[in-house]
Amino acid sequence: MAMRIRPALLLLAVLLPLPAAAEPACHPLTHEGRGYVICSADPATDDLRLFLRTEQGGIYGSFGRVNQALAAGGETLAFAMNAGMYHPDRRPVGLYVENGKQEMRAVAPAGPGNFGMLPNGVLCLEDGRAEVIETRTYLADPPDCRYATQSGPMLVIDGALHPRFLPDSTSRHVRNGVGVDAAGRVHFAISDAPVSFHEFARLFRDVLETPNALYFDGKVSKLYAPALGRHDAGLPMGPIVGAVVPAGD
Repeated sequence: MAMRIRPALLLLAVLLPLPAAAEPACHPLTHEGRGYVICSADPATDDLRLFLRTEQGGIYGSFGRVNQALAAGGETLAFAMNAGMYHPDRRPVGLYVENGKQEMRAVAPAGPGNFGMLPNGVLCLEDGRAEVIETRTYLADPPDCRYATQSGPMLVIDGALHPRFLPDSTSRHVRNGVGVDAAGRVHFAISDAPVSFHEFARLFRDVLETPNALYFDGKVSKLYAPALGRHDAGLPMGPIVGAVVPAGD
């Protein structure tokens, strides 16, 4: 039997506002007994940006300096973290694109350190969407990234953990990284305490359910999340990724 909708209920449904899009936000999470903070955003509605250089050409290096620059336009960071590896002078090691301008090209060959542990990858922020892409896939058909940063290694590749990660590894650091889930939401994560690559990658694969995820760093991992009372200090950073909101929100 077809259900009839009374006119009063239909009118109420029309008048009620649609649910607001979720604001970019951070929350604590425990997986396998290990603590993390997850910061999530929807690139279709949220303003995600990368920051490296000031208008004068100097390098921001800190969350505070980014916030100072944003304040001039009535904006602020909802959250932010370091976003890719860099040289001692804080220049990006690999691909870096900011507001459509490429500062550094993609680096494809294997090399020393975590960055060169292939496959590595690229976080690409396009208008209204985001991708984590393996570097060689990126180079074969570069998307139109408004912002992009290269780092390595990949944590999750098409649903599988990086083949060089060892379940019993004793190499442990406070680590941070990023992944994009099947619905297109971007999830940034940082561990509360030192974890192995395998443990960190399992978080993205099994909990955040990101088919592809990228490692950012493990020695200078920092988070800015004012809603959680976090403003990690320390040595100056290179690239920074953040969600921008109007000041006062």
